[in-house]
Amino acid sequence: MSKAVISLSGGMDSSCLLVNLLGKGYDEIQAVSFNYGQRHAFELTKAKELVAFLQGKGFNIKHDVVDLTSVGKMLNSALTFTKDVPEGHYEGLEMKDTVVPNRNIMFSSIVYAVALSIGDATGENVAIALGMHAGDDAIYPDCRPASVEAAEHAFRISNWGSERVRYVTPYIHTNKEGILRDCLDKCIGLGLEFDDILSRTSTSYAPTADGKSYGKTSSDVERIEAFIAIDRVDPIEYVDGWETVKANAIAVLEAGV
Repeated sequence: MSKAVISLSGGMDSSCLLVNLLGKGYDEIQAVSFNYGQRHAFELTKAKELVAFLQGKGFNIKHDVVDLTSVGKMLNSALTFTKDVPEGHYEGLEMKDTVVPNRNIMFSSIVYAVALSIGDATGENVAIALGMHAGDDAIYPDCRPASVEAAEHAFRISNWGSERVRYVTPYIHTNKEGILRDCLDKCIGLGLEFDDILSRTSTSYAPTADGKSYGKTSSDVERIEAFIAIDRVDPIEYVDGWETVKANAIAVLEAGV
């Protein structure tokens, strides 16, 4: 059996990554999500929904949520309520307020530990799958290839059994449009409906209490941009409706802010 451990946020990128793993033949997957007190914790609800949906389709996926809320309350970030969430596009410098200090390294360390434990218990090789992509390069240093390579090296030399664990980061050199196109392709191969997958995701940094996406945060705009690029309607629910948030995203992109 092909085993993998995935860091599953409930957002678009990691959810598509889960489908990517299934499409590549991984038939035993451990999904790990993290509750760090994020203001957009609705994403965890969507992660659970997606896993349950795929389990219902016969896929062998286990899912656990790690509680890091005690850590999150000490972190200074717009995503942990200490700052306002900025609007606009990812490449604006104000988007640095959405950085959560060392987030991906913390998550990767835990996911790597889980993969090591599975490898040790079974004697089999295990993939650690992470959804970093090139669109995150400008604002999130821990999503850059150099950071991923350095973390993998540090984990490898710091553990027994690391020869059984390998990193899988298929989106590290692509953007959200590429991620969606990959998901479309994998859905066709797996007999899944693309909208069934993406409707069970949440990307907004400021969703409403009932989970509707705001449509104007940087994560919203980048997601909407990707759906525009592949000429599809985003199946999630937005506060102001698809046509309105689409027009806003286009205006933001044209203004270059």
